[in-house]
Amino acid sequence: MAAKHIAAIDMGTNSFHLIIVQVKNDGTFKIVDREREVIRLGSGQGKDLSFISSDEMENSINIMRRFKKLAEYYNANVRAVATSAVREAKNRDDFIRTIKELTSIKVEIIDGKHEAELIYAGVNKALELQNKIVLCVDIGGGSTEIILGKNGKPVFAASIKLGAVRFSKKFFPDYILTDEKIRDCQQLIANEIRTDKEINFDKKFEIAVGASGTIQSVAAMIYYYRNGKRAKALNGFSFTKDELFRITDEVLSKKTQEERMNIKGIEEKRADIIPVGLMILRQIFNLFNIEEMTVSDFALREGIILESISEESL
Repeated sequence: MAAKHIAAIDMGTNSFHLIIVQVKNDGTFKIVDREREVIRLGSGQGKDLSFISSDEMENSINIMRRFKKLAEYYNANVRAVATSAVREAKNRDDFIRTIKELTSIKVEIIDGKHEAELIYAGVNKALELQNKIVLCVDIGGGSTEIILGKNGKPVFAASIKLGAVRFSKKFFPDYILTDEKIRDCQQLIANEIRTDKEINFDKKFEIAVGASGTIQSVAAMIYYYRNGKRAKALNGFSFTKDELFRITDEVLSKKTQEERMNIKGIEEKRADIIPVGLMILRQIFNLFNIEEMTVSDFALREGIILESISEESL
């Protein structure tokens, strides 16, 4: 019997990700291919992330066609999930209908709580954290997910309208930093997290875990600072509060995107939005009294795979 393959597409605000996995007989999986395309969905028009422009629509269609072609090579079933920017777009129905018509891919729009739960499932799998009380953080382009998990299940799962693309657009539309805007941005970030009704700050955790692009990028810079070279993989890599604050101060001292691109270990495609990502992460460290964070290579897309395997086995 031919090996079964599943393709998961994470249609995020900052980028679209594809992973293709081979599902083994015991229900575990192995990643056999992956792709990533930066898109900045919902950032071109209107206030906040409220509209997907025609250029973004065309770009999305082209990306999805490429992803579909790769999935077809593996004869993989495709599951595509859209998050914050598509959730909020006024023209989201037109967007998903056009994607379906032109690529034959049906797009699921999931709510923030479901997104957070899938992220936690991916993180839990990557680091084998079933017996730990875990605080999981995922900073995306449009939203930030904060989950407390215990024994493999979420205790709370919060999705906050707080993302690196969203707040860069709000405070730094030209990607130039000023001290006043940094102060205003940090204050609003702290308020958004502190007042979220889903979060229980009294709950204790044993390990803090970070997932996805912003935190991966931060970890990559810290790894480079420590070791003088780029990391081949970051799963299980840990960094301290002091290291995070040092790299945050360095990035925020570089007022233009061009200056930030010269920072050792930085991902050039994130040099524009990484200041906000770092500000969000720093506030999370402060509010939850985090001293150290461990990186997970798995997040939403792996959670999609795990959920798909589970549903097919029922």
